[in-house]
Amino acid sequence: MKPKIVFVINYFYPDVVSTGQIMTELCLYLQKDFDITVIAAQTEGTIHEKQSRFILDHLEQIQIIKINLPDVNKENKLSRLKYISAYFVWATVALLKQKKVDLIYTISQPPVLGGVIGTIGKLLKRTKHIYNIQDFNPEQAEAVGYSKKKWIANTARWVDTLSCKLADHVVTVGEDMKETLERRFNNRKVTDNSVIHNWTDEQEIVPLSKDHPKVADFLREHHLEGKFVIMYSGNLGLYYDLENLINMTGRFAGYRDLAFVFIGEGAVKRKMQDYVERHGIKQVYFLPFQAKENLKYSLNAADVHLVVNQKGIKGVSVPSKIYGVMAAGKPVLGVLEQGSEGYRIISESKCGRLMEPQSYEMFVKHVKDLYMLNRDELRNMGLEGRDYLEQHLKRNTSMEKYKVLLSRLASRTTDHQVVGKREYAASE
Repeated sequence: MKPKIVFVINYFYPDVVSTGQIMTELCLYLQKDFDITVIAAQTEGTIHEKQSRFILDHLEQIQIIKINLPDVNKENKLSRLKYISAYFVWATVALLKQKKVDLIYTISQPPVLGGVIGTIGKLLKRTKHIYNIQDFNPEQAEAVGYSKKKWIANTARWVDTLSCKLADHVVTVGEDMKETLERRFNNRKVTDNSVIHNWTDEQEIVPLSKDHPKVADFLREHHLEGKFVIMYSGNLGLYYDLENLINMTGRFAGYRDLAFVFIGEGAVKRKMQDYVERHGIKQVYFLPFQAKENLKYSLNAADVHLVVNQKGIKGVSVPSKIYGVMAAGKPVLGVLEQGSEGYRIISESKCGRLMEPQSYEMFVKHVKDLYMLNRDELRNMGLEGRDYLEQHLKRNTSMEKYKVLLSRLASRTTDHQVVGKREYAASE
């Protein structure tokens, strides 16, 4: 009998957010070796008031329990709080209803509560918990001043650190995040942990020229033909300083063939759009998230990709969009802190230019330099990233690391259960 793993991961197929895609690919990779149940939120836009709280579905061999939750306005704190609270309660209920669970796998979404769900499940189901930290909170919220009340941040950090201590294994997605985990433990023994990078499907996303029919169609559809495209593709959220970087786009009014393209949704999108409209900036384009099957074409429509994080995010989060950009063989303009995982990858691969967050004049300079760069040199810079990805960051390499880790933890659970049964039998 295959070990049973319950993934409580918020986002899952068919969600287009990067975490949902990564978790979907991981579960598909593991399904032959594990009995997998996924607990996730129902995808926005498919929610119906008359549906039951839990909606059962399947993806190949994977059982999916989708939680029917209210719509959320990500720009409204109260709306976000209601949504997160409802998810926490009902995800915990769904987890506790599961039987014969060998492993519980949770991620750090919702912030802090993802770890708490795993801790509750571990203690009440008497099983093992693997805690995958995609983002450290409250550190992430503190970096952007999301809450001014320090006692709330300190309490949240204490709770999340407790979840780390009680977990059987903690996975972080960058070496700088491993350092943050160690600091959390304040020189005391750290829970068993490992670094496993996120990924993209490098066999699906490959370098394509702008002359490729599908890439050309994308450019034509969005009136980008003949443009030098600087693209940001991903979440337009609170942790990237995009609302300030957008202010710099007005400095390029004289560059008629230069376009800034922002693809995605998020909490600061409306603010960015308002700025562009107020100032009459014609070179900025906003597009919705692209379907997964079209992502390789939209990524290849860019000449340069932005990979950005807000100041204070080093060791807190790794921008997973970097893997898709490198797979497409496109050069990167990285607005990242020195010593962060993204900064290290771009520096080692030599696939782009780097600058510190909030260095807005340097941002303008780098954009101009990349625009003026010889096109063959620019192309070769991007292909350096593709070469590095193939050597160090392949999708199957990361997924196999998860398989080995989960198999090891599941075998220990099984051995413990067998020993327990023998001891019980002997006592009779």
